[in-house]
Amino acid sequence: MKTLFDLRHNRSVACVAMCAGAVVVGGSLIAAAPAPVGKPVNQAVTTVSAALSATAVSAAALPGAVLPVNERVLLRGSTKGSYFWDDSSGRQGDTGLPAIGKPMQKGLFASPSWPLGTEGYIFYNGKSAKFFIGDRGPGVPSDEGVMLDIDGKTFAQLTGNDWNDDTLTVNGEDGHIQVDYIVTKWGDGPGTRGEPLPFSSGAWQG
Repeated sequence: MKTLFDLRHNRSVACVAMCAGAVVVGGSLIAAAPAPVGKPVNQAVTTVSAALSATAVSAAALPGAVLPVNERVLLRGSTKGSYFWDDSSGRQGDTGLPAIGKPMQKGLFASPSWPLGTEGYIFYNGKSAKFFIGDRGPGVPSDEGVMLDIDGKTFAQLTGNDWNDDTLTVNGEDGHIQVDYIVTKWGDGPGTRGEPLPFSSGAWQG
């Protein structure tokens, strides 16, 4: 019987680029780079609105975005993101529900280390999406700095491509994208808070 590690660790970059889901809302402007990954948020940047201001992004620049100004920003940074869609159908090699036990859905991202249930926002090319960590991954790609698996439907919306329900893939050539993220709530499931760590570190068991 394959373990979670076997399934996620052995997934190739090609497969990663064919599998993910989250809620994406349209927007426009995103500019200055965020603080380095793993660095604590600046003391002055304690809320979502303050963090957006610090990265030259505002709620006004993200039409339709739901960004509660009273949420605290616990971590912000930038990383590469791939995509996946594990719906128990076996069409992309998955054999069960995501690790959190909830059905695959838009907004469900995978992290190699963050606690299950962690919540936050992702930003790409002027678009944003709210997410929660519900699965583990990427596997091997996380050793090369790919620290988020975005659900496929969200990935398609962020990149302006179409989602194919038959093949569970995103139509287009984007397999990895550089994204900015904000963590607003640490989950209470297994995992390690703070800087994202490769799956091979075992931090997902913490």
